[in-house]
Amino acid sequence: MKKIIFLFFLMVSKEVIAQNLGGNTVFNFLSQPNTAQASALGGINISNISKDVGMVFQNPALLRTEMHQQVNASFNSFYAGIKNYSLTTALYAEKPDMNIALGINYFNYGSTTQTDASGNIYGEFKPNDYVIQVSASKKYLERWWYGATLKFVSSNYGQYRSNGVALDLGVTYYDSTKFFQASVVFRNIGTQLKKYDGANKEELPFDLQIGLTKRLLKAPLQFSLTAHHLQAFNIYYNDTAFNASQGDDSYLSSKFTLQKIFSHLVFATQIFIDEKLEATIGYNFLRRYDLNAYNIANGMNGFTLGAGVLLKKLHIRYATGFYQKNLFHQFSLNFNWKGDGL
Repeated sequence: MKKIIFLFFLMVSKEVIAQNLGGNTVFNFLSQPNTAQASALGGINISNISKDVGMVFQNPALLRTEMHQQVNASFNSFYAGIKNYSLTTALYAEKPDMNIALGINYFNYGSTTQTDASGNIYGEFKPNDYVIQVSASKKYLERWWYGATLKFVSSNYGQYRSNGVALDLGVTYYDSTKFFQASVVFRNIGTQLKKYDGANKEELPFDLQIGLTKRLLKAPLQFSLTAHHLQAFNIYYNDTAFNASQGDDSYLSSKFTLQKIFSHLVFATQIFIDEKLEATIGYNFLRRYDLNAYNIANGMNGFTLGAGVLLKKLHIRYATGFYQKNLFHQFSLNFNWKGDGL
């Protein structure tokens, strides 16, 4: 069984290794975190040890039996009136001994004036993106979990519409005695079905990720390290000609090589103040670099913060972070269908 799993992931990695990055891909909203805990952890985390069913969007192998009948509802308010709504729920199917989750992540970009090339106004349209997904996971032996997520992706910008299908595959190793968890995830393996212009098909934002999480046995601390976009070494959108014209030649130095390495990493720390309170801080290197445009920087770019109130029947989490001088505000609620404890 182990050999079969290994060979399967090896074949998948060869198929997707050539897929594009960043601005060269379609449906990039799939990379946005759907729940406050994921946002507070730096925006990317596939190994966090928690009971938050919303984290299944990050890694289907995080879907566990104890999440049966749990619901995660999340709301995120971005700059310029952009809104993000997410809903995830799970159940345990006893007969096939399988965990199943359903989720939707929806982005509303408000109203936009529709004009022609001459500037004549023809009304308004409401652009939006959303993904609907079904996840499943199973346990293997004592410490292994594996899972898959099937996604239907849709993007609507007035007369320009597109959709596609994608697949996430994840494997997780969890040692409950040492509070250690490690994961590997292949995200957004798929294809565009309907193209925006009817001619040019675009690649999906594939992402190969590895994550490690360790909770200290004798201290209320948990640390996570996540590496993303491991299918490519240089994941920066770096216009060398523009940088040179602005007098920025840092991309020629050895420092830029180190930046390429660190751009793959996201660090996060959680502090469990007591059994009902938690605080989170995350740091995303790539986000900091992208936001620190030439001569426009904020010392807090790349940092994310979060707090959680974990009551018996309701978990409330909040996350925030800087985009230059602007903050996002995300709230999430976790509860059980029947009002049972979490």
